[in-house]
Amino acid sequence: MNSIADIAKNIQKSKNDRPHQVALVRSQKSSLDIMLSQHTSDDEPCPNCLGRGYLRRDLPVTHPDFGKPVLCDCRKSDSKTRQLDALRNLSSLDELGRFTFDTFQPEGFGLSEFYRKNLQRVYNAAHMFAKNPYGWLILRGGYGCGKTHLAVAIANHVIAQEDVAYFVVVPDLLDHLRATFGPNSATSYDERFEKIRTAPLLILDDLGTHSPTSWAEEKLFQLFNYRYNAQLPTVVTTNCELEQVDPRVRSRMSEDGFSQLQKIHAPDFRQSGVNSNYSQLSSLPLYNKKRFDTFLVDRSDLDRKQNDNLKRAISLASNYADSPENWLLFSGSYGCGKTHLAAAIANDVFTPHEPVLFVTVPDLLDYLRAAFSPNSLTPYDKRFEEIRTTHLLVLDDLGTESATPWATEKLYQIFNYRYHANKPTVITMATNANIHPRLKSMLLDRSTCTVFEITAASYRGAPDNTTEMPRFFKYKRSFNSSR
Repeated sequence: MNSIADIAKNIQKSKNDRPHQVALVRSQKSSLDIMLSQHTSDDEPCPNCLGRGYLRRDLPVTHPDFGKPVLCDCRKSDSKTRQLDALRNLSSLDELGRFTFDTFQPEGFGLSEFYRKNLQRVYNAAHMFAKNPYGWLILRGGYGCGKTHLAVAIANHVIAQEDVAYFVVVPDLLDHLRATFGPNSATSYDERFEKIRTAPLLILDDLGTHSPTSWAEEKLFQLFNYRYNAQLPTVVTTNCELEQVDPRVRSRMSEDGFSQLQKIHAPDFRQSGVNSNYSQLSSLPLYNKKRFDTFLVDRSDLDRKQNDNLKRAISLASNYADSPENWLLFSGSYGCGKTHLAAAIANDVFTPHEPVLFVTVPDLLDYLRAAFSPNSLTPYDKRFEEIRTTHLLVLDDLGTESATPWATEKLYQIFNYRYHANKPTVITMATNANIHPRLKSMLLDRSTCTVFEITAASYRGAPDNTTEMPRFFKYKRSFNSSR
């Protein structure tokens, strides 16, 4: 216990310190009043803070927050408005106000039932996300399929609810960050990067169209990593396969329960008015009569061994059309029927559940060359992307192209992508075609590519079929009558 003398000393000390404490309180209140008076508004004052913008809390002198001003709710609303305006200016959303859910056409224009259902499903997913932004939404599809419209519609819906969203094209985002390093920049890099990565809703358009420098990849990883760890809602649009995305980012995009991937199969909306069922590159409409039921077998000009070979070829093609997987290569002499079988596969697969591209190799290279022209309506990267990513690619007459280094390089890029992505591919070539070793090595991989040589002679050299039709029969797919 304290002695009477100690208690008396403490009482005296408290009396001596009181004037100092009172002076300190008065000083803090005086400086606070001065600060609050500087924020007096000329408009009708807020009933809570009387226009000062800050409030004083009733706290004891010993409280660590004693004397500290607290932002009034009216100022919090102003701060949120300023943040929204700043992000809106960076986003350029004022120019994209027409892109809303009401102006989107989920039924498309002249689309098949498969495409309409797919587009409607993605539209519904985007609309649900806009109502309750949670996790990540990845919209993947080709050029002009509507993914950017849906992404902007999400941003406009959120902003209409007076919440904050930041929409930016990925190359522009990187330019915004680079601009902060300039001597005349009014915003520091740290300030701008912090504003972007902490945005309540971040929408990144066209991921994969940026120049993949080490700096760009590092900044994007930092951005994605922060938002992943903070569980911040994010929307990403891309026309890339996920295999092309930085593995560190891809792993975060693929987490079940947090990230949802929605792929849009619909073709370019800007091509409405043309037959959207066929690619502009595809020659398939010219081969619409080349089907399995028009393929003639059991030819009288062939011996039994060659006829059996032809029957095996059509059986192989028919089975492949039922379930297009891996690669199928038909070789043989000119006119032996390999192009007919390749076209029959394409016509059979095309229902149209997935895009099918049937093209001769020389024509394909001509299309790519034409895309470099300043008058081309389709940029090269869009043309090349369509070719290498189409669901089923049928390349007719490989080896008849001019074997320039450029042509070889383009074919290798297409082959290499489809080889590693395991995309269904059908190829025809002459038996003795001169194929570059880099391409040949993929064609010889039996785990990926099935090779079949048709030994039958050319149909064009066969006897006139009109007088011998009874000795021929048309191939019928009795096991597939329901198709």
